[in-house]
Amino acid sequence: MTTAGTDTEGLQADEPLLPGYGQTSLADLADSLLASLGVPGASNPLGLAAAPRVCLLLVDGLGWDLLRRHRSAAPFLAGLLETGCWLTAGFPTTTATSLGSLGTARPPGQHGMLGYQVRVPDTGHLLNELRWDNAVDPVGWQPGSTIFERAAAAGVGAIRVAARAFRESGLSVATMRGADYRAAETPGALVARTAAALAGERRALAMVYTGDLDATGHVFGCTSAAWRYQLGHVDRLAEQLAGALPAGAVLYVTADHGMVDVPPEQRTDADVVAELRRGVALLGGEARARHVYAEPGAAADVLASWRSVLGDTAWVVGRDEAIETGWFGPVDSRLADRIGDVIAAARGVSAVVATQTEPRESALVGMHGSLTPAEQRVPLLSYVM
Repeated sequence: MTTAGTDTEGLQADEPLLPGYGQTSLADLADSLLASLGVPGASNPLGLAAAPRVCLLLVDGLGWDLLRRHRSAAPFLAGLLETGCWLTAGFPTTTATSLGSLGTARPPGQHGMLGYQVRVPDTGHLLNELRWDNAVDPVGWQPGSTIFERAAAAGVGAIRVAARAFRESGLSVATMRGADYRAAETPGALVARTAAALAGERRALAMVYTGDLDATGHVFGCTSAAWRYQLGHVDRLAEQLAGALPAGAVLYVTADHGMVDVPPEQRTDADVVAELRRGVALLGGEARARHVYAEPGAAADVLASWRSVLGDTAWVVGRDEAIETGWFGPVDSRLADRIGDVIAAARGVSAVVATQTEPRESALVGMHGSLTPAEQRVPLLSYVM
């Protein structure tokens, strides 16, 4: 697998870093984990070694570039970098999409979790895939099997360890149903509950989730002292988890996306710039990965307007071009209408905010969602007990 280059590459890409679907994406990691546990029908594109018990620590927001840049704050994880590599998250580089890929072992265009906010074709309303909407059935939205369902069907213990609030969320049901959920509210509880669950299984897959690093980056920025201190806590969590696993178990560490800090002067406000609203029925996605849904017959004009206003601050393409060039991987035709008529992926440290309609999201310091290496590249680190 490809290893990382210099830190500056993460922000200054001239071309989008297209996800390595079928080879080195988060969906391929999920498929490889199943294969390493002997689950029938799973391929192993990453070539992971066979193991009786596997634990995947998912650190929300831990980009490969960020970890390399701040390795002194995370000595345990830094020690694993030498044998680790980076994977591509998928597009958009956002939690709902990446959890869809990890939870189903399929790329976004197949599992249909296509962004932070996407249009529900049947109603014409936006669905926030993190917060969900009770009017949308999660199983109907994502009816395909999950890796936990496949593992359990093969006699492999399927375990998920995360905060209690996520147990029955729409996102969890859509992407990770079938797991034996172990609620844990603190890092110590995450370690203890994971270790106990794995010790009680002959073969098992456990996925452990921590979101504090991402939350810290959103509020303070991923270049802040707060983010570096929080990385130290993540490092200690990973070290304790590695030490608590039963003999023969393998710990993998990955993330759902990286992050960049967006300064105020690099933000274009879609609620202020009239050209960005003209002909637009719905503005979806998020600040660095916009799904723009046009009024009937206005898609070409909207594409032209967004390209004109944003210039070289974003890669702006129509739906067909995004599909043809592989942004979402192979797209199920039944899911295509969830994708914007126009997609805008931010370049450098820019963003398209919406201060009136999205005040909370527009106030964030750290953001993600686009196709820059800083957001796309996530670590794959391993530790064998």
